[in-house]
Parts: sequence; structure tokens; C-alpha cells
Amino acid sequence: PRKGTEMASRSIARTLRANALRLSTPCLSHSLPVHPNPPAIAHGRKASPWLEVRGRMMHGGVSDLLAKFAGRKEFTGSQRPSVLGGPREIPGDVVRPDYAFDGKPKTFGPPVGITVHSAEEIECAREAGRISREVLDAAGAAVRKGMTTDEIDAIVHHETIERGAYPSPLNYHGFPRSVCTSVNEVVCHGIPGTNITLEHGDIVNIDVSCYYKGFHGDNSEMFCVGEVDEESRALLQVTYDCWQAAISICKPGVPYNTIGAVIEDYVTKRGFSTTRNFCGHGVGRVFHMSPQIIHYKSNLDLGVMQVGNIFTIEPMIQIGSHENFMWGDGWTVSTV
Repeated sequence: PRKGTEMASRSIARTLRANALRLSTPCLSHSLPVHPNPPAIAHGRKASPWLEVRGRMMHGGVSDLLAKFAGRKEFTGSQRPSVLGGPREIPGDVVRPDYAFDGKPKTFGPPVGITVHSAEEIECAREAGRISREVLDAAGAAVRKGMTTDEIDAIVHHETIERGAYPSPLNYHGFPRSVCTSVNEVVCHGIPGTNITLEHGDIVNIDVSCYYKGFHGDNSEMFCVGEVDEESRALLQVTYDCWQAAISICKPGVPYNTIGAVIEDYVTKRGFSTTRNFCGHGVGRVFHMSPQIIHYKSNLDLGVMQVGNIFTIEPMIQIGSHENFMWGDGWTVSTV
């Protein structure tokens, strides 16, 4: 825990006591790798609905599959669609990713295997990661009752371009803002809005990614607005602890599916569950690529850790059902 905040990895939601909602929770989050033709999550297995949805969105428009994945039309908590603020400028000298102008990524990770980065590339990735962490710290320090998530977006945008970087989410597959802000029952990919005001007792995930010198950094953190209820604090702590437990087993030669086993074992013993619709991912010159880092037990062959791999671990831990509900905007994902 850090001063005035609770630290956790990626997109943690909370139970709204008034409605006794079940909870389904970064990072990153967050997104699954997306290829020109969405692959199955592993050989011989059907692709997840989220992969299919994202793939079809990339090729123009959300199909009826999105509505099927959402399952219903009503909202599941207090949050509602965001009203967007005005456009934010990017200075001309800032290096942009290939999707910055048309929203369509042109480069992807390898179709088979996992990218092994050179020592020089890893140093570049560290620099992008450091900038992303600095920007996240600036945004988190500003969190307070009464501020809007659009104000958080403004801070992230400003702090990013001040460091000569580009906010990676901006126009990635058409995402309209520079950061994801997920409040309370919103699991991940929340869109900042002028109408989304933080209240005492809220928890908010701020998911910051910065593109710098050809590499993406990616990190997020949970922040508490004032004092939050004990159940939410327990959720944050368990999520942080399972994330740390997963990090502790990472070394060359370890199968990637071990990460999910560690996470699921840890959280289920404490009465929580872990989502199956979203996962961590490889990151580097490409924003989202292999390996897929799933956060639950699986016998799927996801590859083996090697020196030079770069990836995120971003468990999304839940109270009750691990299922999710996608809003009609095609981005915002909430609890069921």
C-alpha cells in the first residue's frame, strides 16, 4: 500500500453494497493480443468471444456477436456511458505509433512464437516503462473526490507529451482518449468522461501506457477515493498479493500457464475468483502481442519464458461470478 492509496494490478472493481452486485474485475488489462485474423487462444481451441469481437471491430463495425457477448442491455451498477471532452493535441515532434492517424495497427507480433528482445531493445522498453510509471504517479497523486475522469485524462495526456511520448491508448482501434479509467463496477477499458465524477468511497483503476522511441510501456494502479469499505480493501489487497505471487515465479524455463495457476490458487482460497475473458500480454514495439498471460488454471500450451521476453501480468479478481458485461461502446467492461 502507498500513502493514501491501495496498490493493485489492473482493473479491479468493487461490490456496490446497495445493490449487492456480484463483482467481476488492467490491465492490461487489459487487452488480448489482436492479429489481422483473430486467432484461437491456443491451438485447437475456439477463440474467446472477446477475441472475436475485437477482431471484427478492427475490420469495421461491431457485429451482433458483441451484443451476444454483452448478453443484456441494462447497466450493472452506478456507472454510465461517458460524455467525451474536447480533442487533445499531440505536438508534431512526438513520434507516433502506426495506428495514431487511422486507428488501425499495421504491425503485429510474430504469428507463431514469442518475441525475444535484444539487450538494447530491453533498455528502450525500460525507458518507455519508466515514463509510463511517472505519468501514472502524476495521475494517481491528483485523485480526489469531485474530480472527473476527464480531468485524469487531461493530466495523463499532458504528462505524457511533456516527456516526449505518445499516449498509447489514443486511437488504438479507435479508443477515443489517452488513458483508461475504470470506476467501481467497471472492470477495464473505461472511457474518461466529463460526466464521470469520483465520489467518496469509490475505487478507480488508472491504466497508463506510453509510446516512446518505438516502444510501449504499460502499467496501471488502483486508487481509493477517501475511505472505502472493508470488502473493497480486501479485494485490492488480495489482487495485489496474487500479482506479487505470480511475479515471484517468473524466470527462464517456466511455462507461462503457471502464472494463472498461481493466481487462481491464491484468490480462490480467499473466496475470490479470476476472470477468463481478459488477460495480460506481450508488449514492446507492438502494444499487444504474444504471450497471452491468462490468470486462471489451464493446460493450454502458452509457451515458456525466455530471456528477452517482455510481458504484463494483470490479474482481474472478482467477488462472485467471473463473467463480464460489455457496454454498447465496444470498450467498457463491467461486472455482471
